[in-house]
Amino acid sequence: MNHLAHLFLAPDSPEARVGSMLGDFTRGIDVAALPSSVRLGVRHHLAVDSFTDRHPDVLASKRLFSAQRRRFAGVALDVLYDHFLLRHWSEFTDTDQNAFINAVYAELQSNESLMSPSMSKTTRHLVSHDWFGSYRNLDNIGYALDRVAARIRFQNSFAGMIEEIRPLHSQLEKHFLSFFPDLQEFAGGIE
Repeated sequence: MNHLAHLFLAPDSPEARVGSMLGDFTRGIDVAALPSSVRLGVRHHLAVDSFTDRHPDVLASKRLFSAQRRRFAGVALDVLYDHFLLRHWSEFTDTDQNAFINAVYAELQSNESLMSPSMSKTTRHLVSHDWFGSYRNLDNIGYALDRVAARIRFQNSFAGMIEEIRPLHSQLEKHFLSFFPDLQEFAGGIE
């Protein structure tokens, strides 16, 4: 899962939401020294990732990708699933999408002291460039994936992944719509 989905599924507190995103930025952090609500968010993140990686619909989605790109299918799906969450938002919550995004942006900005330096840097960029709002558009998903590809430090075939996603879009979306309610139920039971 990517950032928006983690924040959406996190326990309902600003600190837990920060922790749910911090799960991707724990290198060099003494997690045990964090406040308990932030630690809960980190645990939540790891449990959500583990559940996601084993879910049959996610595994089926990964198999749709070509052999040369399958290695990166999980990363592509993480970002694409934020797109699908935004497209089908009202199926999963009554909360207004824009209000949620704006509230999360404000929480992230006001809780920067709980973040690692790398998360703080990413969060500033995320908010100032409205990543979550941009994920509504599939072209922007392609742009985001190409940015990820540019950061990979070895020869790879990840760039241009959106061209492989486009013809698979409806199949991937169908798998997401089958998978996400299961994840939402699982995430609600994490303590």
